[in-house]
Amino acid sequence: MSFDVVNPGILTLLEDSGRIGFQHLGITTGGPMDEHAFYWANRLLNNPPGTNQLEITFGQLQLNVNAATCIAITGADLSARINDKPVRSWCSYAVKKGDTIEFGTPKQGLRAYLAVKGGFECEEKLGSVATVKREKIGGLNGNGEPLKQGDVLRFTPHVNVIDQRAPKWTIPHYDAPLELGVMPAYQNASFSHDEQMTFFTSAYEVSQNIDRMGYRLSGAPIKSRLDGIISEGIAFGAIQIPNDGQPIVLMKDRQTIGGYPKIGCLSSLGAGQLSQRSPGQSVSFSPMDVADAEVERRLFNRVIFG
Repeated sequence: MSFDVVNPGILTLLEDSGRIGFQHLGITTGGPMDEHAFYWANRLLNNPPGTNQLEITFGQLQLNVNAATCIAITGADLSARINDKPVRSWCSYAVKKGDTIEFGTPKQGLRAYLAVKGGFECEEKLGSVATVKREKIGGLNGNGEPLKQGDVLRFTPHVNVIDQRAPKWTIPHYDAPLELGVMPAYQNASFSHDEQMTFFTSAYEVSQNIDRMGYRLSGAPIKSRLDGIISEGIAFGAIQIPNDGQPIVLMKDRQTIGGYPKIGCLSSLGAGQLSQRSPGQSVSFSPMDVADAEVERRLFNRVIFG
């Protein structure tokens, strides 16, 4: 009734839909970097949308199966194999006692998601199992640590086969050119027309400095008329512009407040697409109306939540 962790991989975290309602206490939401892939993994298994699963960054995870169940794999192509046989992402699979599940190195994208029917059994902290290492909260043992060798992931066995595949139109291509919509917000008015034009007409490169807190981009610098601001609450996808003019997109494990001017904010689905890009890949931005972002999300929610 469990998976044994033989190799935890580079970074494998237990995540659910996030820790909601505690940012006023300085506790960030956490949760899946790529919500699109996360929610589709649960949908393929007919799990409740927020059911916990594994977020596998850069691969190398190896699990031994101790009981029959069904799994779903979505997100990045990390060369997944079951019993040393290559398997496709965005599909569900039946596994049984004695099977092995392994991930290799990335072929496309950075983060894969592995869901199990019914989710993994672990204790919630502040209403969630989302792992936030910086805050030492969540995860298998509640202390914010990633999976480690020897961990045991318990679940309720499931013998009925679930054989589903995500529709082709839902599957992103993580090597395709990425243009993301930016909603004007925060200190947008403090950036001159010329600075905004520079931002929206330039291509930025994903730097080596990326993690679950933020994605630092490199490219044409932009400047705000403000030297700084009073620290304020910040959302997933907010785009900070520090003194060097290089944008930083704030991600799921971001700090809850920040004092740099922000030119705008990505939608949660847009930020999820960025989270699948590797250092060296290119991203560009275009203006986006809040209403367009709302429509995009409502259409997504209609598919996922019904």
